[in-house]
Amino acid sequence: MFTPGPEVLLYGLPLAFLAGFIDAVAGGGGTITLPTLFFMGLSPAQAVATNKLMAIFGSGSATVQYWRKGHVDRALVLRLIPLALIGSALGAFLVRFVDPNTFRTLVGVVILGVGALVLANKRFGLEDRYPGLTNRTLALTLPGALIIGVYDGFLGPGTGTFLMFLFALVGFNLVRASGNARTINFATNLGAFLFFLIGGQMVWWIGLPMGLANAAGAYLGARMAMLRGSAFVKWMYGGIVLLVAARLLFT
Repeated sequence: MFTPGPEVLLYGLPLAFLAGFIDAVAGGGGTITLPTLFFMGLSPAQAVATNKLMAIFGSGSATVQYWRKGHVDRALVLRLIPLALIGSALGAFLVRFVDPNTFRTLVGVVILGVGALVLANKRFGLEDRYPGLTNRTLALTLPGALIIGVYDGFLGPGTGTFLMFLFALVGFNLVRASGNARTINFATNLGAFLFFLIGGQMVWWIGLPMGLANAAGAYLGARMAMLRGSAFVKWMYGGIVLLVAARLLFT
């Protein structure tokens, strides 16, 4: 089996930093890190496992920033995390029986539609209109967290982007939607990390330094999102939707 040398970190570290920044703002960082790990020569199993190792650093760093600044609705998020974890485990189980490539085109088209809806509605996600834990809120977010959790365990790219749309749909501005999404994504990443840890496929000497770079980028991205506000996040979101859709439709 081909074994990459330490020189791969020369491009791996800056790309991990960039991915962390993007993911903390609008999701989609995995569309950068996973292809990077494949390019390094890692096997599919090694790349997916090592990517989850990196992801817990980045999503954890962003979650801490949003949580400390009050941009996470703890009452709602803590209700959704168990469902997202159950969904992620179910998705990882289903991937053994169904070819994920069957769904790539469908999900790519759906995420393009989501992005178009967000950008076409000029006020969507710019103002915080969250009504609290109403019946409508729970009716949308409880099954939504479960379904997106299944998708994360089954396929993965764009999970944070879908979560942001779900939270914006129930009334959060895009900064708070990003904070909630990062928190749930951290939980699902942690669950997947523990699952892959058992398999022993992680390339630690690559994943740990790239994870630290990812965390540094996520720290800066979260700070930038909170500083620049929802309008900045919205246009970043549009760009990430195109990036995720391109990966799903053309790879």
